[in-house]
Amino acid sequence: MKLKYISDINPATGKVFAKIKCSTPKEIDRAVKKAREAQKNWGALSLAQRSRLLEACAKDFVREKENIGRLITNEMGKLYKNAVGETHAVAYGIRETIQQAKTALKTEMLQEENLVTELHRTPIGVCAVITPWNFPVSMPESLLSPALIAGNTVVFKPSEMVPLTGKAIYDIFNKHLPPGVINLVQGADEVGSYLINSNIDMIAFVGSQAVGKIIMKAAGDKLKRLVLELGGKDPMIVLNDADIDKAASFAVNASLRNSGQVCVSVERIYVQDKIADKFTKLVAEGVKNYRYGDGYDESAQMGPLVSERQRKNVIEQVKDAVKNGAKLVTGGGIPKNKKGYFMEPTLVTNLNHKHKIMREETFGPVVAVQKVKTEDEAVKLANDSPFGLGATIWTKNKKKGVELARKIESGMIGVNQGIGSVSGTPWVGIKQSGFGFIGSVEGIRQFTVPRKISYRK
Repeated sequence: MKLKYISDINPATGKVFAKIKCSTPKEIDRAVKKAREAQKNWGALSLAQRSRLLEACAKDFVREKENIGRLITNEMGKLYKNAVGETHAVAYGIRETIQQAKTALKTEMLQEENLVTELHRTPIGVCAVITPWNFPVSMPESLLSPALIAGNTVVFKPSEMVPLTGKAIYDIFNKHLPPGVINLVQGADEVGSYLINSNIDMIAFVGSQAVGKIIMKAAGDKLKRLVLELGGKDPMIVLNDADIDKAASFAVNASLRNSGQVCVSVERIYVQDKIADKFTKLVAEGVKNYRYGDGYDESAQMGPLVSERQRKNVIEQVKDAVKNGAKLVTGGGIPKNKKGYFMEPTLVTNLNHKHKIMREETFGPVVAVQKVKTEDEAVKLANDSPFGLGATIWTKNKKKGVELARKIESGMIGVNQGIGSVSGTPWVGIKQSGFGFIGSVEGIRQFTVPRKISYRK
């Protein structure tokens, strides 16, 4: 491995505050071996036994929410109150998985005349769990909990941007689970590449489309099982009859929260021409008044971007759009009075699909607005993308909104709201936004293989 240490940088200051040793190939092999040795006994435990151990983990996440919250804020810049809330919510996620597993993993008894078939859901084996930095506790939980409850063992690699948060997650699970059930490796691309090509049975990954494609190619060699939750370019359609105030408020918050570093951020807005000017004016006011600052600043609504590279990518998209005819209404620059990787909340209009910012994932604090004439044009443009994660439609005619939602090529669609859904439904992207899915009874089953035992009565 070329990279021997990770420099842990506080994005609010730009300063290194810790150095973390990268795992060597021998250490990765050892982690995989430990997971392999532990899997048989872990898989042999009853669901009730595994559930009790995971419940103990859930309690610890609640106890440690302030400490882990500080790690998140220091490592990736999230507002401290949101970081604490995310950590607390992990306990709910674990408990929901425990409940859903009762159905997901239950043996089914099927019968035709005197032929009986037992359908068992059995663990796949050793699972590599590789997770992102933008939701550095909730995203790992969404993969670790179903993998573990199903009887798999895990080798966990958190993002190199949040190594201490990843270590804190590992410490909680490792404290309560038998030795070898969860194993931690640290590092960047080289470590991830070595891990996905090692002696594992499954890869569960949340991250970018580009990395997802690399993982899929690597998995193909030995037909390793996959769950990939990838990027998005979520459209928002605002029709002439929408509640403009409500839609504009959503546009601002859903584009800028977590500094736009959310896979289901609103990344492109299609607004019908009759209301476009009024809508844009309201959005501009919201963007100009959106407060940014250090994650510990209680008045801030967003913190810095995670890294200098991430900020550079976002600013380059904005500059490219303006160079090619778009209008920069507000923002778009680097604050002069701030250290670290802050960026001004930004609104860009007069856009079309020739601009990169309407086609490529931005992952930054930008509201991007394109004017359209008809509903059909809006739907056509919304679907003109390789991504298909989330989408929203805004109209006072709910029936029409639902009809249009059925035409949108996304896995999760909200009508006059975000993509939040009823508990127990999956988190799913279609097209190039996902392969498999997470959450729900069926999401847990992604971490199992069905086995049939048949006999005559």
